[in-house]
Amino acid sequence: MTVINRFFALSLLLVLCACADQSEPDRAGAGDESAQATAGQGTSDSSEPAAAETDVAAFDAFADQLIDEMLQRSPEWAIYQGRYENAGEVSIPDAAHRRDELAFVADALERLGEFDREALPVDQRTDYDLLENRLESARFYTRTLRSWEWQPSNYNVAGPLNILLNTEFAPLPERLALIRDRLEHVPAYYEAARESLGTPTLEHTELAISQNRGSLSVLDDIREKADEAQLDADLSDSLSDALAGAEAAIEDWVGWLEQRLAKLEESGNARPFRLGEALYEEKFAYDIQADFTAAELYRRAQAEKERLLDEMDGYTKELWPKYFTGEPMPEDRLARIGQMIDRLSQEHVAVEDFVDEIRQQIPELAEFVRENDLLDQDPDKPLIVRETPEYMRGSGAIASVSAPGPFNPDADTYYNVTPLETFGEEQAASYLREYNDWMLQILNIHEGIPGHYTQLLHANKSPSLVKSLFGNGAMVEGWAVYAERMMLEQGWGDQAPELWLMHGKWLLRVTHNAILDYAVHVRGMERDEAVRMMREEAFQEKSEATQKWRRLTLTQVQLTSYYAGYSAIYDLRERLKAEQGEDFDLKAFHNEFLSYGSAPVNTIAELMSESE
Repeated sequence: MTVINRFFALSLLLVLCACADQSEPDRAGAGDESAQATAGQGTSDSSEPAAAETDVAAFDAFADQLIDEMLQRSPEWAIYQGRYENAGEVSIPDAAHRRDELAFVADALERLGEFDREALPVDQRTDYDLLENRLESARFYTRTLRSWEWQPSNYNVAGPLNILLNTEFAPLPERLALIRDRLEHVPAYYEAARESLGTPTLEHTELAISQNRGSLSVLDDIREKADEAQLDADLSDSLSDALAGAEAAIEDWVGWLEQRLAKLEESGNARPFRLGEALYEEKFAYDIQADFTAAELYRRAQAEKERLLDEMDGYTKELWPKYFTGEPMPEDRLARIGQMIDRLSQEHVAVEDFVDEIRQQIPELAEFVRENDLLDQDPDKPLIVRETPEYMRGSGAIASVSAPGPFNPDADTYYNVTPLETFGEEQAASYLREYNDWMLQILNIHEGIPGHYTQLLHANKSPSLVKSLFGNGAMVEGWAVYAERMMLEQGWGDQAPELWLMHGKWLLRVTHNAILDYAVHVRGMERDEAVRMMREEAFQEKSEATQKWRRLTLTQVQLTSYYAGYSAIYDLRERLKAEQGEDFDLKAFHNEFLSYGSAPVNTIAELMSESE
């Protein structure tokens, strides 16, 4: 349910400069690595229009300059956003790099603080807030969360290489030369990773092993393209040498991790994956950027769970005579809802037709949006359905979207789908029941049209580069969940109670994401209780529940973004409908909401209020 890969949670959201993660975003010890920001506070004479205009121009120039500096300092982030000037360089994730980045963050915050935030117009004021949050969160990730020392899955070179290989921003020989330059740094990159890693978690170590093995397939793809390109002898030889060196470095890294994993399992000294309340709330504040705490969202999600169960019970009672003629309904609410969902889940495509069915539905969704005039689309930028690349698999996500950044908006957007044939027969059958004929439609709305794919097309057109680049995960995921409900409200599926019941199940998953993430990381919920809740109270198939537990151990806070964003967007729409009455225009609401990039929902609400 995420962009760029549900686990990686958007390269758009990877922390700037903290460093290490170079995997694709549809992102020990070392006590001397600290830098203290000194926030200067400048003044601005907002009483003079000329001075105010100067301040706006100065702030915009500062924001553009800061973005350019960030892109120069992080070649990997630049590649994801469609900038390739320094694509041959590699950020080496060592202690010196982290010290340098922290010093940069401190300096950038000081320069930002020289502007009088309150004197800026709302467009620039909200850009100020996003820049401040991004810089402060980068410092938090590096100095406080310190995931660079306990998440070896952060270290992976495949993502940028894959983009350079498959994005036609330059002739293939030029791109292969950049790839060679990056490959030559791979041994030093993994050497720094070994030196940086302290005591990791078992879960992130297992993921790092699996995904870095998948990275070897990207090297094979490079060799294949190089053979087709008829390169000159010098480039061909140097690329071949660089590939051999990179392959050896990745294999050494994997082997080293396997030895670490065995020792951790034997000793029982692995770092726990749970964050605890203090770290969790701080990470939640930076990642979600909302006006509520994680604990408050947890309580709201619990109340929403009860509302959804009552609604689903109504659809169950309506459908019962159709599917269980003459059979009495169970007295227990959960039992009768579960029995109905089990019956409907038997309706699904064959294993071998799963990816093709997704390909078929995408243009049908686009046509429905067009016919009902729900929001603007761009028919010149189609969504390409592909099998999930191997180095992106293993995180617990069966589908995701990989989208280009605002500097290369014409590049292809991919809907990644993991073929069910890659799973065992039992697990594949479980996935088919989970993504049955009704749930598969909701999945395609969420990931594709008008969900992630559509939102990111709009985001790339935002006049504010800050709002496009520094995306908020709760807005991005929340929009995709909102899109599901909106499409059903507008008539997709002809108001079939089966589809509404399954949509209720989907929203139960969303609310349980928020409930379980908090319960596991803060309250210490164990695996058996989490899986039981997902199976018995959210009606999830075994495959979905067990994979979600894996995801709970690998990510923190990201799973709350779906419900946090969805509830905020839905509340905003309903408030505007009440205020505007008959003047409310759904298409206008959608287009304006999406025009502000991927800013936090409360930021967008402020901007929409100022535009009235």
